[in-house]
Amino acid sequence: MAAPRTPAFDLVMFDLDGTLVETAPEITDAVNDTLLPYGWTAIPEERVARWIGHGTGELLVQAIAQASGTTPDEVRRSDRLAALGTVYDRHYARRCGSRSRLYPQVRETLAALRLAGTRLAIVTNKETRYTDRVLAAHTLAPAFDRVLCGDTLATRKPDPAGVQACLREFGVPAARALFVGDSSIDVATARAAGVTVWLLPYGYNMGLPADTAGADRVITDVSALLEYP
Repeated sequence: MAAPRTPAFDLVMFDLDGTLVETAPEITDAVNDTLLPYGWTAIPEERVARWIGHGTGELLVQAIAQASGTTPDEVRRSDRLAALGTVYDRHYARRCGSRSRLYPQVRETLAALRLAGTRLAIVTNKETRYTDRVLAAHTLAPAFDRVLCGDTLATRKPDPAGVQACLREFGVPAARALFVGDSSIDVATARAAGVTVWLLPYGYNMGLPADTAGADRVITDVSALLEYP
């Protein structure tokens, strides 16, 4: 795949889950590994996918609440939440890379953008330890100049702090930056930072179509980055 002659953007920031990597299958496996020993009902992948986007902690809260027949607020107040998080962490470490996959054209597009001199970053709500595992499983870490996770800063998306940090670090004006994601969270983040936002249609937008989220464009796959404008 040839690099674009003139990059349309100097900085491209990406969400991770549902944007670059399909992770819902193995996240679902790890969630159910955590729940089933307690006699709770397994959660289907379709439901787990709707909870992806706010970070692993919130996903676990929603899954435990549904499986145990309690409310998310009750789970957040529970003394068992931290222990269940530790159990999930162990299962996810074992599952990571087992059933996730890169979406079409991801590796080729990242390589072409880097060859063209575009700075690349990840801004995800996924916690650092989980992000690192996914990037390692798919040998993606070397493609990026910066990775900002849900616990890197004091706030997470839709707060624009992560995007703003990337703009400052690389000295790129908002008009020359793009955020690529899969959800309304990513749109809200980009809008708050004043950057263009494109969405992919196959991710985890809380079960809603990507074209309802108000992005500047919905693209078929990331190779559209090499064909713009």
